[in-house]
Amino acid sequence: MPAMPTSDTPLPATLAPMGPDDFNAQEDTLDRLREIEEETPLWEFCEGFLAALVCCRRPISPAEYWPVLLGEAFNPMEHMEFVLRWHRRRVEVEVALDAPVETMDDERTYQPEVLDTRGAVLAEHAAAIALSQGIDETGVTLDIRELPGFAQVWALGFMLMVENWPDEWRAPRDRDDAELLDDALGTIITLTESDRAPPVVSMYEEGGLPSVSQQRLDDFGAAIWAVYDLRQFWQSLGPRVQPVRKGPEPGRNDPCPCGSGKKFKKCHGA
Repeated sequence: MPAMPTSDTPLPATLAPMGPDDFNAQEDTLDRLREIEEETPLWEFCEGFLAALVCCRRPISPAEYWPVLLGEAFNPMEHMEFVLRWHRRRVEVEVALDAPVETMDDERTYQPEVLDTRGAVLAEHAAAIALSQGIDETGVTLDIRELPGFAQVWALGFMLMVENWPDEWRAPRDRDDAELLDDALGTIITLTESDRAPPVVSMYEEGGLPSVSQQRLDDFGAAIWAVYDLRQFWQSLGPRVQPVRKGPEPGRNDPCPCGSGKKFKKCHGA
């Protein structure tokens, strides 16, 4: 088994990209955690949270973000394989967001691991034609519009990270920079809302019943480019500089704070 990385040890970018089995393994771990902590999120939510971590103005340590994402009871040492795959995915996302891509067709472009939940529900029902009319094979009325829209869970995960570290996402004073930040985050926030437009395509399976609107696809594409903008934006500004707070200057007859044993006026206050 590979050595477990510490919180400050980056994984080499040469690690194999995550595949379907890896993502399934992450979801299986989350399913088991959900038996203990009911509010454990789906991997899609974690994927959004991870993307925001990669874009954040300063590096956030695992000790800071694990309790926010998976709860106080989550122990990384008990789920080493999950954490290792998490770091692999983080490196993969970083490499994708730093690549000089110009189109979605570029194989290097960041592609979030998202699920078309509505398409999956439609595909799993045998009476697909009846379901498309809002009634399943048992005669129960269904409304798939109440299910999460495409990439909605991913966007919610992204914004959870932003909301929990507001100082790192605070708008800069420059008006143009502040507007760029606001526009990029607004694009992602749009995806946190439900998809109410008429569905035109299934993102779950080719030829499946329509479950995603064209507007949603357009918003999703815009959100991907917004993530690129956020990554580059904070990299260009660098970490927030904390002002140095000076204590009160000692009196002239006080001991010098340098520890020399002399009075301040005879030492550094001379």
